[in-house]
Amino acid sequence: MPEEYTLPASHLAAAANPTLHLAWASYNATPLRGEVPLDLAEFAAFVEKSNPHTVFAPLGIRVPSFDPDLFQVALDIDSRHLQHLGMLHGGVSALLAESAASMAAAASVDMRANTIAGVDLNATHLKGKRSGTITATARPLFRGKNIHVYSIDITDEEGDLVCAARCTIAVRPRQRSADADE
Repeated sequence: MPEEYTLPASHLAAAANPTLHLAWASYNATPLRGEVPLDLAEFAAFVEKSNPHTVFAPLGIRVPSFDPDLFQVALDIDSRHLQHLGMLHGGVSALLAESAASMAAAASVDMRANTIAGVDLNATHLKGKRSGTITATARPLFRGKNIHVYSIDITDEEGDLVCAARCTIAVRPRQRSADADE
């Protein structure tokens, strides 16, 4: 059972600032605003640096693979992830699925010129879990200029399918700031 979790000051500040409630992949949801990775190695470093300021930290989510064609996020199930019957909450599976797809999309586009956001998520829960490790693996089904579609398999440590999901990610041109025109 985890120790009591205290929300970091950065999260409290974000909660008080509604402009920070944008999709993390737009790089506006962390104190690292404006730092846009240029390549996959920089993207991996950016994710590691920004994770303490996202939902990943309080839920214990980690990123074992940064491959845009096989992106993975994982967690060790504990009481934070369970619903009232003691089973893995479906929302946690959905969070992992959309996170894996969003990060795969962010790793595969030029984030200096684009921003991304999940626009559709379908998750089918196939196996209940009370404990263990689950890993969400996002694989691209389609990568267009404006839309990416990912298939996400969430598996347990035995390789059994816990949840099958599909996520659609919108890719949009980054808005130019007024300062850029000066």
